[in-house]
Amino acid sequence: MTSNLTDVIQKGIQSAEQAAIYDKEHKYEAAIQGYMTAVEWFLHAIKYGTVSEHTKIQIRAKAKSYIQRVEELKNLFKNGPVKQKAIADDASDRRNGRYDRDEDESDDLDRRRMMHKFQGAIVVDSKITFADVVGLEQAKEALKEAVILPVKFPQLFQGKRKPWAGILLYGPPGTGKSYLAKAIATECKSTFISVSSSDLLSKWLGESEKGVKCLFEVARERQPCIVFIDEIDALCGQRNDTESESSRRVKTEFLVQMQGVGTDNSGVLVLAATNIPWALDTAIRRRFEKRIYIPLPEVHERVGMFKVHLGSGANHSVREDEWMQLAQRADHYSGADIGVVCREALLRPIRRLSSATHFKRIQNPNKNGPRQLWISCSPGDAGAKEMTLEEINSEELCDPPVLMSDMLAALSTQKATVREADLSRYKQFTEEFGQDGS
Repeated sequence: MTSNLTDVIQKGIQSAEQAAIYDKEHKYEAAIQGYMTAVEWFLHAIKYGTVSEHTKIQIRAKAKSYIQRVEELKNLFKNGPVKQKAIADDASDRRNGRYDRDEDESDDLDRRRMMHKFQGAIVVDSKITFADVVGLEQAKEALKEAVILPVKFPQLFQGKRKPWAGILLYGPPGTGKSYLAKAIATECKSTFISVSSSDLLSKWLGESEKGVKCLFEVARERQPCIVFIDEIDALCGQRNDTESESSRRVKTEFLVQMQGVGTDNSGVLVLAATNIPWALDTAIRRRFEKRIYIPLPEVHERVGMFKVHLGSGANHSVREDEWMQLAQRADHYSGADIGVVCREALLRPIRRLSSATHFKRIQNPNKNGPRQLWISCSPGDAGAKEMTLEEINSEELCDPPVLMSDMLAALSTQKATVREADLSRYKQFTEEFGQDGS
């Protein structure tokens, strides 16, 4: 046994030992991850290493025991019980004598490991709704038409009238594509699986395309199901003569699974997001029947975003008429950019406190807590006392308000991240292939 193979097996043993410690401490999520990591190392040792038959038998037995323990632990979670299909299939195969060959047993263990991996990617606790998404009315309507109506009124989608099988959300960074996907996870009554290219790609030969196939198998088992793939351009870029054979096989497998030849994909919706839609392969683009542009927010939408990102409970002195002034100054800012501006504005009063040298007492407007609070002031103010911030008890310090000057200063320091040249490319792509979602 080579030293490299020994290292692989040793990593599997270490992962299993750590998982057992988590298991005893009732840290079940960490234990599940550790057990599955151990299984992955052991299976790679069998596949790509030269080991004796006796060692193979021992490794397979360990891997089976870890997978069985993972199934037991996942059944403890009430909000996401694991289906027992893999266990039932395994028992049926054994009764029918389908494990005569070592390869069949290793492949089954590998498949069950991947199935557990994607079952762990199912979103069950999203709290974001469409009401939380500012603007993007056309995008919301298109998604409701594709996701919610077919589940609520299945009798309307029969025969030639079929719901969309693939939707692509594209636009500048920070405009709310992933946020919309989180809202769908809450609004729909379907299973929602969220993955990225890192969940599907692997350094091991053949693992990536198996991951893609297994992802769609999980989705078909849980129909109706939505598969969300973020940053899909990293997975399905343009095919060319210089790309690796592994990358080409992944794209081919993705195309085959989305087309669903010989399989029932009627209850599976593939939802994807990207910032560079022109980088997608032509065949991949065709699979996404609806391509919705998520643009930068308009001025009235930016007003709502400033209010949302500053927070309803924030202490500020911004007047109602000043919100529009901020929105007009924030032209070409995305929702994420506005969030950064508000975070910067919220920190500026804290910096003023840190450098203040004089404080005075004011009446506490809240009934809870001390009757009077300390607030920073000018040396000439009535009741001003020279002191430092460290001399004040934390419960007696008044939360300083965010001023309009803080918002304007934050806007001047935090620049927009989207250029005019970028917007022209999105506009051209929308004219050729997409539709506006605003």
